[in-house]
Amino acid sequence: MSQLAPSILAADFNHLGRQIQQLEQNQIKLLHIDVMDGVFVPSISFGMPLITSIRKESRLFFDVHLMIQEPIRYIKEFAEAGADLLTVHVEACKDVTETLKQVKMQNLKCGISLNPETSIERVLPYLDLADLVLVMSVHPGFGGQKLIPETLDKVRILKELRKDKGYHYQIEIDGGVHQGNLQAVVSAGVDIIVAGTAVFSGDIAENARKIKGVIENAS
Repeated sequence: MSQLAPSILAADFNHLGRQIQQLEQNQIKLLHIDVMDGVFVPSISFGMPLITSIRKESRLFFDVHLMIQEPIRYIKEFAEAGADLLTVHVEACKDVTETLKQVKMQNLKCGISLNPETSIERVLPYLDLADLVLVMSVHPGFGGQKLIPETLDKVRILKELRKDKGYHYQIEIDGGVHQGNLQAVVSAGVDIIVAGTAVFSGDIAENARKIKGVIENAS
């Protein structure tokens, strides 16, 4: 069954600790953490200090999405901060294979991501190394965008490749997911659904309950 990974990019940082506790109380297991550098993407978010801070108070699985240029420079630091999985962009690495290997050397799970305009062929050489493939269903860097429907074709391809080749990666999608399109997302074959605004806008507990209900019905 698909899992929900709320993205704290949409959280209220004045109440971040309390909001993370609400997620835990509602049986959420994953927390998606978007790190943006203002270079690979236009926006700047947060980095190791925030992860270190919330790690002290949370046992959630930290799914850290590095939207930064040459993330290989900071893998050790993110591991020490408390990340459980590091996802890097195929477009942001000079040596993708070495970057993924460096993540694994820190005893972390490794993921590879691709932007909406990037061909699925770009990630094919790395599928045997990846624990996760993240399909960006919006252009990275800003929240609140609409899901690009064509990106679900990549999910379907990845699902078939995993079956045909015996790969073991999970398929994650990030961007524009809400209750209205959630059934189509699950049906395409997504294992992990990143949602920000759909979770943190309004009643977090109620939003999480409704999203998980749709996932259960669609699975």
